[in-house]
Amino acid sequence: MKSLRYLNKYLLKYKYRLLLGLVFIIISNFFQILPAQVVRYAFNLIKEGISLHRLYEGMAQQGMVYDIFARSILVYGVIILIMALLRGVFLFFMRQTIIVMSRLIENDLKNEIYAHYQSLPLSFYRKNNTGDLMSRISEDVSRVRMYLGPAIMYGLNLVVLFVMVIPYMLSVNVKLTMYTLIPLPILAISIYYVNNIIERKSDEIQRSLSGITTFVQEAFSGIRVLKSFVREDDSHHNFTKASDTYKEKSLDLNFVNSLFFPLILFLVGLSTIITIYIGGQEVINGSITTGNIAEFIIYVNMLTWPVTSLGWTASLVQRAAASQARINEFLHTQNDIVSRENISKEIQGDIRFEHVDFVYPDTNIHALKNVSFSIRHGETLAIIGNTGSGKSTVATLLPRMYDVTNGRILIDGVDVRDYNIESLRSQIGYVPQDVFLFSDSIRNNIGFGLPAITEEQMVQAAKDADVYENIMRFPEKFETKLGERGITLSGGQKQRVSIARALVREPRILILDDSLSAVDTKTENAILNSLRRIMQNRTSIIISHRVSSVKLADRILVLDDGEIVQHGTHDELIREKGLYKELYERQLQTEELG
Repeated sequence: MKSLRYLNKYLLKYKYRLLLGLVFIIISNFFQILPAQVVRYAFNLIKEGISLHRLYEGMAQQGMVYDIFARSILVYGVIILIMALLRGVFLFFMRQTIIVMSRLIENDLKNEIYAHYQSLPLSFYRKNNTGDLMSRISEDVSRVRMYLGPAIMYGLNLVVLFVMVIPYMLSVNVKLTMYTLIPLPILAISIYYVNNIIERKSDEIQRSLSGITTFVQEAFSGIRVLKSFVREDDSHHNFTKASDTYKEKSLDLNFVNSLFFPLILFLVGLSTIITIYIGGQEVINGSITTGNIAEFIIYVNMLTWPVTSLGWTASLVQRAAASQARINEFLHTQNDIVSRENISKEIQGDIRFEHVDFVYPDTNIHALKNVSFSIRHGETLAIIGNTGSGKSTVATLLPRMYDVTNGRILIDGVDVRDYNIESLRSQIGYVPQDVFLFSDSIRNNIGFGLPAITEEQMVQAAKDADVYENIMRFPEKFETKLGERGITLSGGQKQRVSIARALVREPRILILDDSLSAVDTKTENAILNSLRRIMQNRTSIIISHRVSSVKLADRILVLDDGEIVQHGTHDELIREKGLYKELYERQLQTEELG
């Protein structure tokens, strides 16, 4: 239960709903208990009425006795009906307070988790997979809601009912009460264990179904590869195997479910038999009336569901505690990317790396080693190198996706760790290596970083990224809906839309992280020529493994294994032996062969 203490702040927030729900539980139980006492009076009346009716047999008063008897029974029947209707009304109010409270807390908790997710650094997402993040904000929160709603409601209902009923039953007859209640703890424990088995098997089925879904999704997404390698039969065999496993687990669960209700009915029936048997003995002894037996049978049936729900509720609480512990694990994860001075100002774009070392926290890869360079406002710096040389790491450190391990990064003479993070990132246009487009219109994708985008800004950004003509060829133009991850577009078109998204913000610093790798040389030159106008008034960093992308830069850095091995202009570097010249000659030969 320790992990569930985190939810106390929400219970305090909605304490009036919870208290009102408790009031409705007490009132609804009052209208549930009262009919049992009315039934007792009715049974006793029937017994007395039959005796009187026989006593006046053959007399004129016999008809009068019958009329009084019949009217009294009718009154009792109407009272029971009214009580049932009133109980139904207050049960409705009970659910409208406590269950609605649980839904409101569920909504608050999901919003809190999502907001916290967004505040966490990039390193958090490298360590945790998307499926796990989604599971905690959906399945785990749903399980917690079951504790906040049904578990609390049925738990309170059980306590209130026991407090109201058991003392009264004991006051009527202690022996009958004790014998009547014997099967109920057995029922609660049995339900608890059976429910745990059901939940465990349900989880196994869910995992099995998830595995089948993932398998089918991959098979359909990779259908071209599947067909080209003629692996349809193997794929079908694997699917059949997974499907059979799912079937077997489902049949196991069905078997356990088949035992569930017979078990409840058996123990309820046993309790009723004990009540009639022991109650009959007490009637013979004269300690209770027949009406008390009827009353106790109603009480037994009244207590059955709350006691049955006790096992189910205990299981819900157990599962909610485990889920909340998983949620707390992420909620207690602190964001170490925080501003030291919270400086918010318009930046010019003078950048300086001073003896920067960086080790990725999750993999311990030493990505940058004593890297120092500077870029003046309005300059274009190109960074080139082989795969894994640390190029993209420079791009992620500048907007503080990570913090440097050693050294420091200055923008306009201020350490990036002193800037307000939102202010800093809003002035940097970053086109990542791995392009991501949302399943939305092209218009909304380009305007993602600038919600109040004008038509002129959008058109200009699309033209600067050399994607305007492509968009105009679509029937719906800028309103064209993109598929998942922008699958509607080609690789080059996706990269250019991503560039347009960065340009439309008019950033002070523009970072292109290998964002022209999916376009041909002709398109690449067209984009670079368009970007030349934009780069005049802002600091630009072009990261690439292709020499053709970087030769127009003012200066070029050549990285190898996290270290700067060469530094200069294209003409300077091409004249000296080194990695840059090797890359240039190798790519020149590839283009000639192509």
